[in-house]
Amino acid sequence: MTRQDIKDALMQVVREYQMQEMLPQFESSQINVERSADPKFGDYATNIALKIAPQAKKPPQTVAEILTKRLKEKIRFAEIKIAPPGFINFYLLKEYLREQVEEVLEEGANFGSLDIGWSQKVQVEFISANPTGPLTLGNGRGGFFGDTLANVLKKAGFEVSRAYFINDAGYQVEILGHSILKDEQAQYRGKYIDDLRKQIESKLDLPPKELGRLAAVIIWNSLIRPTIEERMKINFDEWISEQEIRESDLPEKILEILKRKNLTYEKDGALWFKSTEFGDDKDRVLITSEKDGREQEATYVLPDAACHYKKFVINKFDRVVDIWGADHHGYVARLQAFGKALGVWDENNLKIIIIQLVRLFKGGEEVKMSKRAGTYITLDELLENVPLDVARFFFLMYSTDTHMDFNLDLARERSEKNPVYYVQYAHARISSILKKAAAEGAGFEESNKTFNLLKETSEMGLIKQLIRFPEIVEDTAKDYQMQRLPQYSLDLVRAFHKFYEQCRVISEDKEKTRARLSLVEATRVVLKSTLALMGISAPEKM
Repeated sequence: MTRQDIKDALMQVVREYQMQEMLPQFESSQINVERSADPKFGDYATNIALKIAPQAKKPPQTVAEILTKRLKEKIRFAEIKIAPPGFINFYLLKEYLREQVEEVLEEGANFGSLDIGWSQKVQVEFISANPTGPLTLGNGRGGFFGDTLANVLKKAGFEVSRAYFINDAGYQVEILGHSILKDEQAQYRGKYIDDLRKQIESKLDLPPKELGRLAAVIIWNSLIRPTIEERMKINFDEWISEQEIRESDLPEKILEILKRKNLTYEKDGALWFKSTEFGDDKDRVLITSEKDGREQEATYVLPDAACHYKKFVINKFDRVVDIWGADHHGYVARLQAFGKALGVWDENNLKIIIIQLVRLFKGGEEVKMSKRAGTYITLDELLENVPLDVARFFFLMYSTDTHMDFNLDLARERSEKNPVYYVQYAHARISSILKKAAAEGAGFEESNKTFNLLKETSEMGLIKQLIRFPEIVEDTAKDYQMQRLPQYSLDLVRAFHKFYEQCRVISEDKEKTRARLSLVEATRVVLKSTLALMGISAPEKM
């Protein structure tokens, strides 16, 4: 990657300078090279001279001049300039940019593939909705985010597995049973509850817990899994049953470890975990007390801890990413407390991402949703009104830590006002250009012998967008900011449109035609790869 090449050279020069001046050595993470927001400050920039200056007891400008002189001996593909008060700016040379077109064409769909994952095993667990009702918009947001994250991690060189945790046991399943019975403890309402009651009418004499389990299986098989596999087009590698975890020996193993470490105690007839010793805001109950005729049973935290113990110790994942809904925010500290107590995981290898709420707007007004009141929009209903490609793009456009307003009117707009169609139309136009050229006997060149004809500012601007793709993959694999992908696709398409408006692709000049067709093909390759990461199709005609 261009940015990494600059950083490698910069690291070498900085360390040589620090050794020469007997200054403290910087860690690699302290040496940053960022893409410049303003082209007048180059394509990339670093503020390293400003960081070194206080140690060296020299003005930042002086340090920048020393570093720049040494960098020019190592970097041949960029012009280097200094900007006050000591920034070092890198301007990529046209010759270098032309070479990148050839690299894209040679690598094809592999362009942007990285090895930063070193084949580490990563599990991404997402959606994991309770089988107490159909999937909602929030589940869709987390689902498309998790699926895309898995794609990006794989592109970055990780060995990735997708997992779904089925909460088919515990209190919420019992409440589902009460809801079907429509007794005073009922909480879930809606047509699907009425339909379930009719389906299992002959079983209504079962205890609420057993009735709830039966209903949960029906909901899972008829409402949730078909939506995931047939509507969302997401394929999981593993379906993890909470009930199976509870029935295994893993919860007892967790209890044995905690007791051996003196991290449990009994109070009010219940067994507690000293989770406050590991950052939790209060201790947590592991085994409930016998109360109101109820038997003792494990709370949610114990099978969850057992499940994660299995992930790290038995399945040997190097990293696990859990994607949870906003209502699970308070659950993060207690699960991390278990990991620290067991000595198995912490914030470094268990990353928990909270997906904020989604609001649906139609005609400028919010469509109210409540699963328990029975007045809500299911994900199935959304996908009946909005194409899958549009839904995925829209959900990915927002950072997970912000609330999202889903504009149904814009999502149903079949024009370039709709951002996903704007991007897909560009891919279709590119495909049309290439087909037209082929029909006329023209084609692109994988050899760079004609690339020296690419000189225009818009041509260089488009190439600069193309070579951002590996950086987009790297940054997203590191910080999980999926909104970077749809934004990049829009940036790439804007650069292509600017090029297309200012440069005639097919002309009487055969050499220039081949050069520009090569650039068009390189754009097609990168745009298609970007859409593929998001799980969005790249149509050849629309």
